[in-house]
Amino acid sequence: MARIYLGKILLRWCDSCHAPVLGRTCACGAPTRPVAVTPPGDARPAFPGDIERVNRIYHEHFGAPLIPEGHLALLNKVPSEDRMDEIVVGGAVVGAIRYIPEEQRWEPLPRPNAALLMQPMKRYVVVDDGAVPSIRDKGASVLAPGLASIDPAIAPGDPVFILTKAGECIGVGRAKVDAATAEAMERGVIVRTRKNVPSICVPGRATWEDAIKANEQILEEYESASIQFVRDVAAKNPLPPTISYSGGKDSLATLLIVRKALGPAPLLFADTGFEFPETCENVDRVAARYGLDILQISGEEAFREEFERRGPPAVDDRWCCRTCKLNPIGRLIDEHFGECLSFIGQRKYESVRRMQSRRVWRNPSVPQQLSAAPIQQWTAMHVWLYIFREKAPYNPLYEQGFDRIGCYICPASDLATLGMVSDACPGLWSAWCERLTRWQEEQGLPPDWVERGLWRRRGDADEEGDSYN
Repeated sequence: MARIYLGKILLRWCDSCHAPVLGRTCACGAPTRPVAVTPPGDARPAFPGDIERVNRIYHEHFGAPLIPEGHLALLNKVPSEDRMDEIVVGGAVVGAIRYIPEEQRWEPLPRPNAALLMQPMKRYVVVDDGAVPSIRDKGASVLAPGLASIDPAIAPGDPVFILTKAGECIGVGRAKVDAATAEAMERGVIVRTRKNVPSICVPGRATWEDAIKANEQILEEYESASIQFVRDVAAKNPLPPTISYSGGKDSLATLLIVRKALGPAPLLFADTGFEFPETCENVDRVAARYGLDILQISGEEAFREEFERRGPPAVDDRWCCRTCKLNPIGRLIDEHFGECLSFIGQRKYESVRRMQSRRVWRNPSVPQQLSAAPIQQWTAMHVWLYIFREKAPYNPLYEQGFDRIGCYICPASDLATLGMVSDACPGLWSAWCERLTRWQEEQGLPPDWVERGLWRRRGDADEEGDSYN
């Protein structure tokens, strides 16, 4: 799929501190090196739920986990048919996991550096010494004459490691045939080798406290610039300041900045009726922690009425954002202020639309709200390191592996994420599927319309819509 550039990729690595750094020099004084992640390159920390999932996928396929205990790992979401995350350890992309919707499963995609972190116990091939140079140096495929041995678990299409007789990994690839067929072949391709750009991987133990220290000056600079932005916007626009809060990481970082710049400001929270329970709890917890008022409004009834008329929202017909968030927020502002200045957790690295957005703007759907984005230039790593530094109470769903927090029925979610929702909140997801099934039956839609997630895409219209983060 096409690469998407939303800004300069700032992610680098310090081999002395074994931590990600967002500048050319670590706080320890050592120079850093770039991490070759795929654009847009908005990498984030791998939380316990992420690490458990990655290690489970690799263990099931290769018989060994990928991410060693005590090592910092990052995930970088890349363009894919559904969802694919690159895995960064030791300053290198050591592999990826990809979700296959048709089979409802994750697939591991290792890179050669993965062998520095794990020893595959299955799904590997061993090649003769004479075949090593062409495979290692030229990316040649594994041919039948060069095969020394093959793990019997290998099936066609399996990702595999390519090893020398001494156990050195010289490549990775995808099996073209099963093990039994390979052993009987005298010629032909056994494994199609994947061509990878060489990269440096320096494994080492570290903590997120180490990462915070490594980025100390950078975080101070970003914080200072964002605080000044908030003060400048507030001075130029003497309106009541508010914070649009969603229960997500970006709005939490924005809250911290605004509080330091202006002092307490009320939270605007639109409860769509499809918020995770953890999100609503986080809103209350954050407000109590920082002594902030919550101005809350529900869009649930409006959603129900619109659903009955139009059916479920879709990626290309996102009427839900206007109905459940924008319109209710407009009414909330009318009731309390008439007009206000809202600081929103928008970042350019999230999407092309947000990258192209102005930093101060008015949404035509909510003209009484002047919006401003203090962290527009921040990456996800800036946000997370800042939240860690401030010891702010973030949404526990991130610990479970969710990378974005919003409505759990969001049609813009990939099927991998919707599967996670089903596992985490079976009752809520079951109720939503029942509603979808009733609409499917009323409209005479295909029987697999719900199961395959076909409700998520409908026509050609693309209504303006975005969620606060």
